[in-house]
Amino acid sequence: MSEPPTADPQTVDVRDDAEANRYEARVGGQLAGTAQYIRTPGLVAFVHTEVDPAYEGHGVGGALVRHSLDEAREQGAAVLAVCPFYAGWISRHPAYRDLLYSEQSRAADGGPR
Repeated sequence: MSEPPTADPQTVDVRDDAEANRYEARVGGQLAGTAQYIRTPGLVAFVHTEVDPAYEGHGVGGALVRHSLDEAREQGAAVLAVCPFYAGWISRHPAYRDLLYSEQSRAADGGPR
């Protein structure tokens, strides 16, 4: 069995597979990780992230999160971090916290009723 290609954040190719509702990370053409999501107008909920054990600790998960959050920002979408990996990553990278979805009830925020 051959060794998987070495991954570093610069060699991870991340793309949105909209038909499968997931982002895919590839290293040397091999699938190294995925991030499942549910998308609605104006909101992306990231529900599960999985990285092949051979690539753990090589920046694949971080590349998935950063790329997908950058795309959400470009699209003007809020993010719901259901996946613990996403929630933890965002908590360690404050520049992305503004993307987090926060529900505001009209009754609580003083808006029109």
